[in-house]
Amino acid sequence: MNQNNLIKNELPEVLTPKHIQEILGIGRRTTYEMMENPPFHVAKVGKLYKVSKKTFFNWLDGDQ
Repeated sequence: MNQNNLIKNELPEVLTPKHIQEILGIGRRTTYEMMENPPFHVAKVGKLYKVSKKTFFNWLDGDQ
């Protein structure tokens, strides 16, 4: 198993913008701009953004 799969398997089932920022290697501002008009489903709970790990990685892998 490569390191990326190990890291992916250790992530929680629901990702936060901080997770997305670290995975994509982008800045905080860019991450929150993406959350406002996301290319994948984002659930907003109050002021918090939540993303299903499965949904995010399907998008990232081009399976969506």
